[in-house]
Amino acid sequence: MPRIIGDSCVSCGTCEPQCPVSAISIGADKYIIAEGECINCGACEAVCPVGAISETEEE
Repeated sequence: MPRIIGDSCVSCGTCEPQCPVSAISIGADKYIIAEGECINCGACEAVCPVGAISETEEE
């Protein structure tokens, strides 16, 4: 399952350059991950300073 960026995203942009397939871009309110492009490598999740990126949706 591709990673997702939850509502706790602060739009800092730290994750975007870490994605090896350029699947992350800025959305209307936060950064988003293109589901069809994400290879589930976890590079973005490892660098997110607020822990907004995960394999499943926030509850």
